[in-house]
Amino acid sequence: MATLSMTEPTQEELNESINELLAYKDRLNKEVVRVAKKLRMPQKKIESTLSEHIELNQVKELISKLIEQRDEKRGNC
Repeated sequence: MATLSMTEPTQEELNESINELLAYKDRLNKEVVRVAKKLRMPQKKIESTLSEHIELNQVKELISKLIEQRDEKRGNC
């Protein structure tokens, strides 16, 4: 049975992943707002929908973890 060897991501890889996730989060956020406005939802409802959006929250969480990992790595260099 082969074992997989996982190496630590480089600063560049972490930054690239963070930037890609930030771009995705922005696109998803804009899409949710666009659809909500098309449906003529009140602004409060749009804000509520964004704050409770599962995928947006998961992406935000992942971005936070990657930033934390990147910053810890910076401190160890």
